[in-house]
Amino acid sequence: MRTETDLRSPRHLWYKDAIVYCLDVESFQDGNGDGIGDFHGLLQRLDYLDGLGINTLWLLPFFPTPNRDNGYDVTDYYGVDPRLGTAGDFVEFLTAARERGLRVIIDLPVNHTSDQHPWFQEARRDEASRYHDYFVWSDTRPEDAEEGVVFPGVQEEVWTYDRTAKKYFFHRFYKHQPDLNIANPAVRAEIMRIMGYWLELGVSGFRLDAAPFLIELKGIDGADGQDPYEYLQEFRAFLSWRRGDAILLAEANVAPERVDEYFGPRPKMHMLFNFLVNQHLFLALARKDRTPLVKSLHMTPAIPGDCQWAHFLRNHDELDLGRLTEVQRTAIFQAFAPNENMRLYDRGIRRRLAPMLEGDVDRLRMAHSLLFTLPGTAILRYGDEIGMGDDLSLDERNAVRTAMQWSDAPNGGFSDAPPDSLQRPAIDSGPYSYEEVNVEAQTRDADSLLAWMERAIRARKENPEIGRGDLEILETNSPSVLAHACILDGRAVVAIHNLAEEEVTCRVDLSGMQGEELVNQLEVADRRAFEAELEVELPAYGFLWYRVH
Repeated sequence: MRTETDLRSPRHLWYKDAIVYCLDVESFQDGNGDGIGDFHGLLQRLDYLDGLGINTLWLLPFFPTPNRDNGYDVTDYYGVDPRLGTAGDFVEFLTAARERGLRVIIDLPVNHTSDQHPWFQEARRDEASRYHDYFVWSDTRPEDAEEGVVFPGVQEEVWTYDRTAKKYFFHRFYKHQPDLNIANPAVRAEIMRIMGYWLELGVSGFRLDAAPFLIELKGIDGADGQDPYEYLQEFRAFLSWRRGDAILLAEANVAPERVDEYFGPRPKMHMLFNFLVNQHLFLALARKDRTPLVKSLHMTPAIPGDCQWAHFLRNHDELDLGRLTEVQRTAIFQAFAPNENMRLYDRGIRRRLAPMLEGDVDRLRMAHSLLFTLPGTAILRYGDEIGMGDDLSLDERNAVRTAMQWSDAPNGGFSDAPPDSLQRPAIDSGPYSYEEVNVEAQTRDADSLLAWMERAIRARKENPEIGRGDLEILETNSPSVLAHACILDGRAVVAIHNLAEEEVTCRVDLSGMQGEELVNQLEVADRRAFEAELEVELPAYGFLWYRVH
């Protein structure tokens, strides 16, 4: 029995058992026929999400925006984009989600605003305005203005001259996204006011966008000697005071030795995306060799008991390979992005998972099985449960932001609007078109990827050791086979994955465990006696989940 005294076990740590589903409201379902997804449409699809088995929704930005960066260029942090609905529509959606037991976390993109935000407009017009110091300025062009661009090939510099202010302003991202001055206490108070507003409406937390850049002090006069990580502690304290079970999930692609700065020692972030494991997972898939993934799991540092890693396969951005060597990136490019137009920013891939894996359902299942069994919380990108594809004719990261494919009806059932009026185009040709890949068809097929995903998500939820337990890498005699165990309070779940397209018979060392029986968690009536040296036969891209009894 699990004991509530174990720090890893308390029920209030709900995020350790979460299955998170990430979606963009404007890409998910159009509820009023104008070609843009909205909260009314999302409300109609809550039963689908509930049936899929996920228990947490992560919404990408839905605030008012010029929409030059997928909504991350915000003009009002206290509003809802009128194209997507009203504040009332949001609350109605939130209430319906809560009735189904679904928590909702929302994006918090407060590293920067849109240059159309009233704060910036007033800041550039009046140096005496309180909003002028909300942003980072320089009277002259800094010598390092071209250093540290986030989007090489698209973005040229991080300082841009504003003719109205007659100064340069700092922007870590696009020039239409001026950075906020985090060293200004008024800015931090504003961020906490934003958090408080949405917490009062009922959200369960925030995904903190670009966390390392949010707390960056570059170019800020008088910031020398300040500890920017104290700002994260400040946000956590406010969040916990306002709502004790709310969480902060930080996007922080940082080196292992810097992880402690985001988790502790004083409470800061609840969760971090594990970019290190994500990048090495794809290297392991490309080489069909467990070694890179095992190495990254060993490199992942231990974290406080109330903290958690968030694992993912693909997200709404490019697959960032920036922490790999050039040789390693080349191996992944050759395997999954052989053409130049499939790559982005000299470091990443702008493709969906399914086309990267050539639509091989067995391989897609295996990749998601890895995701669901890695120690931590799994995050699923909308459409990946059916194997949606991408549209490489769209610019930059928009290739992976096409409309959700519900059926083989026009526009994939996403909208009744004319196809040329869709905000997010639907894929209407090729092997990943909505006629070939859609929810309706896969719902009727017991052997579909969607049907398997529902079973796998249920199995993941029935095995809390994966989200709360300790990792142990198990020895095997095959380089293509990764075997690991998640162990909690003497109980264990063993996962075995074949990364290669060849069948393999291998031995797995379970000598460090004790048990009488192994019970398969994905297949019916598959039980076998416990063996200290377990011999298994795995088909191409095969996998097994065993609970040790």
